[in-house]
Amino acid sequence: MDRITLVNEIFRKKTFLCIGLDPEPGKIPDHLKGYPDPILEFNKQIIDATRDLCVAYKPNLAFYEALGPQGFETFSKTVAYIGKEHFIIADAKRGDIGNTSRLYAKAFFEQLNCDAITIAPYMGEDSVMPFLDFDQKWVIVLALTSNKGSENFQMLPVSVAERPLWEMILQTVKTWGTEQNTMFVIGATHPEAFAKVREVVPDHFLLVPGVGAQGGDLNAICQFGMNKDCGLLVNSSRGIIYASKGNDFAEKAREKALELQTQMAQILLQLNRR
Repeated sequence: MDRITLVNEIFRKKTFLCIGLDPEPGKIPDHLKGYPDPILEFNKQIIDATRDLCVAYKPNLAFYEALGPQGFETFSKTVAYIGKEHFIIADAKRGDIGNTSRLYAKAFFEQLNCDAITIAPYMGEDSVMPFLDFDQKWVIVLALTSNKGSENFQMLPVSVAERPLWEMILQTVKTWGTEQNTMFVIGATHPEAFAKVREVVPDHFLLVPGVGAQGGDLNAICQFGMNKDCGLLVNSSRGIIYASKGNDFAEKAREKALELQTQMAQILLQLNRR
């Protein structure tokens, strides 16, 4: 999916919600366990209940790889079930030397037909560039993540630049790609950083985890993080997909997604009035 299509979908559907599909076997409702693939059935019902409320889905590879070959098959079938009308992010956090990155890119972009993949930039330019060789595909680079451990390295000042490491990542990586194929992960748990983020990358899209279960504030993010194209994909995973463990899990997931979509529609309306 290219940038123009993504932006048009955001304003057409009045949402910039991304839903994380992170299914844990122990949290799957009991009534689904008789299905041949309970995880896939869980995902399908979540997707069916929320298609009109989001523009993106983000399945996290760890929740599928932990299940062995069956889990990877479930991931593939989940991506196929989502289809082409939504932006699909493989939350894989890959990042390795060039030849390995090229094969990761072929796997997720050509074999699985995902639109984007999350990348750890630690190994530098040659570990990221192979992902940028694919037309209408996106790299989403980890910059300032939402977890508590982000303070261990990402917040450390880089003495030569007198700025934190996460800011240096933005400054450097933005020169490798463009606003058409590169996004950055900026956690919702760091609302104070969004103004600085926009000074460095005013036009790039940001993938923003941490709203919902992690406590990120949607309005605070949007106040400083939005640009003229919206420029945000705000992700919620546990807060939506685990809203209920009962037979009504899909219905409750829709209610949680609708709460966020309703807020987003009002925010986008205000953006149009600027």
